[in-house]
Amino acid sequence: MTTQSQAPLQPLLQPVRLGALELANRVVMAPMTRARAHNPELAPTDLHATYYAQRAGAGLIVTEGTWVSPDAIGFINVPGIYTDTQTAGWAKVTEAVHEAGGRIVSQLGHVGAASHPDHLDGRLPAGPSAVNPGETSFTPTGPKDTLTPRAYTAAEIADTIADYRRAAENARRAGFDGVELHAQVSHLIPQFLNPRLNLRTDAYGGSSEKRARFLLDILDAVGDVWGGDHVGVKMSPGWTGGTAFTADEETLSDYDQLLKKLNDNDLAYLHLLGAPGTIEERIALFSRYRAHYQGNIVANLGFTRALGNEILDHGVVDAVSFGGPFIANPDLVDRFTQGHPLAESNRDTHYAGGTEGYTDYPAHTAG
Repeated sequence: MTTQSQAPLQPLLQPVRLGALELANRVVMAPMTRARAHNPELAPTDLHATYYAQRAGAGLIVTEGTWVSPDAIGFINVPGIYTDTQTAGWAKVTEAVHEAGGRIVSQLGHVGAASHPDHLDGRLPAGPSAVNPGETSFTPTGPKDTLTPRAYTAAEIADTIADYRRAAENARRAGFDGVELHAQVSHLIPQFLNPRLNLRTDAYGGSSEKRARFLLDILDAVGDVWGGDHVGVKMSPGWTGGTAFTADEETLSDYDQLLKKLNDNDLAYLHLLGAPGTIEERIALFSRYRAHYQGNIVANLGFTRALGNEILDHGVVDAVSFGGPFIANPDLVDRFTQGHPLAESNRDTHYAGGTEGYTDYPAHTAG
């Protein structure tokens, strides 16, 4: 008779190497904005350290998207990584996670044209071109529609790439295990990739290859700091939102070519957003990604333990990231291991601030 201890290990619980990152399991904690940096410096606090350390059972933690500069800001109470105070706060977070046996990377973010003057002391946000992305910015006085941005000058593009480099340097100083570029949904990098928002005719627009240059130049800058095998990129080729970000065959084909190009960067991994659907539909989508990208792939969006194990069994991805389940289940990996039910989070406290709905979710107890 086979006992539980003799049963084959779930694919999610098997170790994996993503570039230079040796992970104890294939359960990745996805980046999630939680809006707990309630201080003028937008610095992480002891509360952040507690929150992330509680979830150190993940094979890898990816932090919330973290601002690379003041111009990057587009959501209230989200920490940055562009000042010494912020970097010192993150050092406490990484120390706590490492003491708990975990691994953690910093996700570097910039919302570009999806910001609002309320975040920028009245200044107009900048984007690849003067085209309104049609998004919503969460400002100190509530959600507001985005405006038509300024178009970046060539000098501003160079400055922004330098901001990413400095943020990557700060992440090293803070003790992170690597960095991940936020290149998903409506943020600045996908704005440059988007032919509806990037109407430039210089070196950063006019063709899919030129629209991809911004991302590739940032990867070069961040890779100079870390080495490519400590760098991940999170992208959402099939994401649809508003009017500007509508996946169609043209944009999907552009992403196919970009995935091929990224094979040259020797990245730790690509973190790719999937789509809701059956396991067969998920496997088909990630098989499309796998056909173009030969490195490590982390699958994201709406996975359960069963779906995560099944897609790993099919060999089209190397790890699976979970967002929402980690909010109310700091011991998510233990629950997967033991087959315990998952707790449900209170959505009203996702961005509420303080300990409630953040660090007060308990681990599972028998009985």
